[in-house]
Amino acid sequence: MEAKAKLEAKVEAGVQQQTGEKIIRILSFTLVISVMSATMFNIVLPEIRAEFHLSFSQVSWISSAFLLIYAIGTLIFGKLADIYKLKDLLTFGLLFFALGSMVGLAAQAYWMVLLGRILQAVGAAVIPATAGMIPIRYFPPENRGRALGITMTGLAIGSAAGPAVAALVVSTVHWRWLFCMPLLTLLALPYYRKYLDDERGKTGKIDWIGGGLLAGTAALLLLAITYEAWMPAAGCLILFLLFAVRIRIAPEPFIRPGLFRNKSYSLVLAIAFLTTGIGYSLPFLSPQLLTDVSHLAPGAVGFVMVPAAVTTAVLGRKGGKLADAKGNSTLFYTASSLLLVCFILLSSFAGISPVFIAIFLIFGQVGQSFIYIAFSNAISRTLPKEQTGVGMGLLSMLNFIAGAVSAAVYSKVVDQGSETHWNPANSHPEALVYSNLYLVLAILHVMIFLVYYFQFGRVKRKAA
Repeated sequence: MEAKAKLEAKVEAGVQQQTGEKIIRILSFTLVISVMSATMFNIVLPEIRAEFHLSFSQVSWISSAFLLIYAIGTLIFGKLADIYKLKDLLTFGLLFFALGSMVGLAAQAYWMVLLGRILQAVGAAVIPATAGMIPIRYFPPENRGRALGITMTGLAIGSAAGPAVAALVVSTVHWRWLFCMPLLTLLALPYYRKYLDDERGKTGKIDWIGGGLLAGTAALLLLAITYEAWMPAAGCLILFLLFAVRIRIAPEPFIRPGLFRNKSYSLVLAIAFLTTGIGYSLPFLSPQLLTDVSHLAPGAVGFVMVPAAVTTAVLGRKGGKLADAKGNSTLFYTASSLLLVCFILLSSFAGISPVFIAIFLIFGQVGQSFIYIAFSNAISRTLPKEQTGVGMGLLSMLNFIAGAVSAAVYSKVVDQGSETHWNPANSHPEALVYSNLYLVLAILHVMIFLVYYFQFGRVKRKAA
């Protein structure tokens, strides 16, 4: 009987592994389309800015609002997966994603463009929530790095195709046609419904008040940065304090305070938040640099960014394998080194030929993909299995909030410009503000590297 039970368990594990392999590839396709939809609009922000007579800070809401809704929605969908079937949530999310696309396609005013992006984000948030759960449900810990590498390959391919498709679209038709891309995700729906099981977590409730307070905190923070206003800043502080109280008194809080008692997890979250905010400068600032300083058309900007994304797509799975073979610390050090090289080169040579900018971005994009794999893999091993889903959801949420906040900060800095020259290696006066920004980001990355080394690297060396 015992031998028979072991045989049945082995067969079941094999079936689950095969199902996981199919689902992870479907998920990669969905991620490709969703990332394309997100990154394509960074290419055309200058064109939208000119069409609706907006400042850079105002037009940046097309990215910031999307990321903010995406962030909160990721955690909400993660919690809804404990109540509803994942396949049903994906059906709702992908249909809503398509609805937002139709609204944006019909937009004739800026507020309709913004509404379309918000509706897209509401539906698209189910995708990163799913991406955090499938490797945990269908892959054992020793193979999760490879599974995460496959999903990162999907992200990288989306990043590669996004600029190229955006360049092709805006060179032939109006930029509004970029809203059509999410409709392709509907092709994945039948496969999700076929291969995903009916598993759901323990039935629970969602703390909508806590979620609303968190969303309000982030939104007011973005408003305070964009308009340099003290009223939204004060409101942000008040809502944050109310949120802190709420998660301590609610029976089932939006975020459990006990999760942060794990010091390693809390530190990884903080480092991930900072590195994501820094890394978002690459897809967000680079199109503005190439437009404002190199005077490239949106189509040409897209093609300049393609080599970095293609290289990331090719090397994406290598990062997952490196994490499995050498550990997350080795992957983190490799990623940090690549990012530091990228920022130093961009700071020193901002304004140089776009060919060289394309080469510099390769280091940064590969480094950013590796660093995300390192954090995802670390959290999947740091937390107990029953907390991994929530932990990964919180990581995704904070990453997107970091992107939204950093986009608002970068756009405000660029709007203000700069007359000071912080990096003597840069000889292009028209690129001063970009050069200074990249120099500050390089310094911040050195500080993060040192914090990580003293908190994690030295501990592992002593253990060895």
